Amino acid sequence: MPIDPSVALGATLPVQEFSWTSSDVQLYNLGLGAGARPTDAGELRYLRDGDPQVLPTFATVAATFHDTEPPKVSFPGVEIDLAKVVHGSQEVAVHAPIPASGKGRTTTRIAEVWDKGKAAVIVQESVTEDLDGNPLWTARSSIFARGEGGFGGERGPSGSVELPDRAPDAEFDVPTLPQQALLYRLCGDRNPLHSDPDFAKAAGFPAPILHGLCTYGTVCKSITDHLLDSDATRVAGFRAKFAGVVFPGETLRVRVWKIENRLLATVAVAERDLAPALADVVLTVA
Repeated sequence: MPIDPSVALGATLPVQEFSWTSSDVQLYNLGLGAGARPTDAGELRYLRDGDPQVLPTFATVAATFHDTEPPKVSFPGVEIDLAKVVHGSQEVAVHAPIPASGKGRTTTRIAEVWDKGKAAVIVQESVTEDLDGNPLWTARSSIFARGEGGFGGERGPSGSVELPDRAPDAEFDVPTLPQQALLYRLCGDRNPLHSDPDFAKAAGFPAPILHGLCTYGTVCKSITDHLLDSDATRVAGFRAKFAGVVFPGETLRVRVWKIENRLLATVAVAERDLAPALADVVLTVA
């Protein structure tokens, strides 16, 4: 059986030790579209040599940045074909601004396994600290595995972020590049779903799709730029659910509501009648 919740639930994955450089951060920021305004002072903060500013979303790629092989969905009690898997949700909270270069150690456990009937949802929680034991960030993510449900587990919680019943405080469009997925994959996610047309078609898509985490990071950057003066140190956390696919070259329509120290957002694809891309988007302001 591909999923055995009695083995998977609570299992601890191997500890990851890793390092990153300011060049890694610059490449990640370029993968999110940084540099589109090459003479803008706020934009250039993301691309400074030596000390580029780091978005909290960099935490999603830091440990695997230099991977060159496609990821495997192989954990204790879980063996799933990569073509069946899409990202379900992602959350990152930073304990201090992430430095432009450093070394880290991540400990991850499988926190939840839910049976959605025709699919399974697997939730991982990870804690990252530097090599002296100082906390850097905490992350929580889920993957949605099509065709892997029906193992007799609980369906799990459901719910969504309630948006204010008023017009958004900000609305703007964020273009993506036709080559965006090919650039972003250099940040360590070599899943062929984002680069190989034949693999994408076999997985049920007409063409390679943009990495969900690329959309996630791009939206975090765009909200930071439009509402926080391009100051990544003001972002304490960012979370979202992946609500639909984005194809490279499409335009993201972002709508944002301000609620105390939180910025709530929806993200849709402008060219496809505002088809949802991200939902339950919450940026927590430091």
